[in-house]
Amino acid sequence: MTALATSTPGKATAAPAFPKRRNAELAMLIFATVLVIGAQIATDLALTDGLDPQIWLYALGFIGVWGAAHIVVRIVAPYADPILLPCVALLNGLGLVMIRRLDFADEEYAVSEGLPVPDPTANSQIAWMVIGVAMFIALLFVYRDHRTLGKFTFTLGAIGLFLLVLPAILPGAIAPTINGAKIWIRVAGFSIQPGEFAKVALLISFAGYLVAKRDVMSLASKKFLGMEFPRARDLGPIMVVWAVSLLVLMFEKDLGSSLLFFGIFVALLYIATEKLSWVIIGLLMFLGGAFVAYQLFGHVQQRVEAWLDPFGAGDAGYQLRQAMFGLGTGGIFGTGWGNGHPDNVPLPKSDFITAALGEELGLVGLVAILVLYVVIVERGFRTSLLVRDSFGTLLAAGIAFSIGLQVFVIVGGVTGLIPLTGLTTPFLSAGGSSLLANFILIALLVRISDAARRPAARPVTKGNVSEQTLQLNRIDAAKIGTHKKESKARASKAHSAAFTGEPEAELHHGDPADGATEQLDHRPEASGRSAASEPGPPTAEFAPYTDDETPTRHEPGTGDAR
Repeated sequence: MTALATSTPGKATAAPAFPKRRNAELAMLIFATVLVIGAQIATDLALTDGLDPQIWLYALGFIGVWGAAHIVVRIVAPYADPILLPCVALLNGLGLVMIRRLDFADEEYAVSEGLPVPDPTANSQIAWMVIGVAMFIALLFVYRDHRTLGKFTFTLGAIGLFLLVLPAILPGAIAPTINGAKIWIRVAGFSIQPGEFAKVALLISFAGYLVAKRDVMSLASKKFLGMEFPRARDLGPIMVVWAVSLLVLMFEKDLGSSLLFFGIFVALLYIATEKLSWVIIGLLMFLGGAFVAYQLFGHVQQRVEAWLDPFGAGDAGYQLRQAMFGLGTGGIFGTGWGNGHPDNVPLPKSDFITAALGEELGLVGLVAILVLYVVIVERGFRTSLLVRDSFGTLLAAGIAFSIGLQVFVIVGGVTGLIPLTGLTTPFLSAGGSSLLANFILIALLVRISDAARRPAARPVTKGNVSEQTLQLNRIDAAKIGTHKKESKARASKAHSAAFTGEPEAELHHGDPADGATEQLDHRPEASGRSAASEPGPPTAEFAPYTDDETPTRHEPGTGDAR
């Protein structure tokens, strides 16, 4: 939807305050809320004799939180993509339902074994959801222009590297090893995973750096198999990222994070330079690093062996075996909410929540969840194509790629497609750090999509430059018509004189008064106007948010088609 709908020259009608896409977003949010509440009701009916009164508190909290997010987007980012928020809300809601369903299983097990009943994880996850949406709202208010983040390229890069290596340099009392990985920091009973926030900082830093250096990184040295390969001196950045990824794998034993950071950088490098050779170099470096890691690190060997033969790997393959059993039990349509045994899978609330969902929702339900991720990734890449500045293009593409890569790595590990890495599923898995970091990424993507789809708001009224331009154009057209008539009259007179034998009238070539030979200069300078002040016709608008590229022109009425 464009900001102005021009029907006649010199007149304009204001666009609605809230584009239609916000109403579509609201409708999809209502649909997502109905699905989440319905899933929670089905779970309670399957596990208890009736509905737990607490379910209505969960429902009201869910409606209030996402309703507030929608209102803020409607106010401060009215042209943002309407599909992003409903998809995230539905994923987050389904994750909460599964986490609460697993809380029932934990309580039942504790009672049967005479153990203390653990605190419900769902309560803390709801608190993290509220904090995450609050951060989402705050970012939309604070950053009205995503390009301001590009000013902090090196600052964010330094912060990201510091957060990434922080658990490795802290003592075990503060940064303990949990499930084989040293990626957590615990202080006064509060836990945080710095690597999740390092992901956000480094992604922004990568985008800003590659915008500044893309011309240098695009220079070719040699051609091989029809591809242009970069110069050896330009391999420094990718070598640094590769080395840092190996160090993270070595000291923190975090295979997922090291793979994620290196993959994001290679993807952005390819998007910035459009050189396939960078992808080839990245794949070769990844294979080389994987071989070195397998030879040197025992935890990598265990995961590879469990992947190759989960039924013969002993305890190392237990997680993968249980996940496969759960997915097999679910079959095509699943056992139904509350009717399976997803608690038999280790870490079902975090690393293996997709296996738990696959058991109770089946193949159909799990594929539907994956489709939601595909939609988010597709809308992210669509935004990267629509936005009209290079930094926004790389940042939107990086966000989309990071979410897609995370989902591929975790789902591929759970299904046995690739070795397990330890990443969490965005918006589904329990965990505050992951949820907050992903809400930050979605806030940035919403802000970029608003900039990409926001038309130029330029009013067209009588007396402004556009009306003056129209008047000057009409004067020029009248002059051209007059000169054409005079030229035709002279030609007719000359033909008549030749036929009757009368002397032909002299034609003054090059005389500005002679319309038969005058060539009018209709450039803006000829009529007293500069090229810089020429705004163009009022029936088209030039989109904002450009850097060094040519402005993209959008015709009225095409905004909602995106």
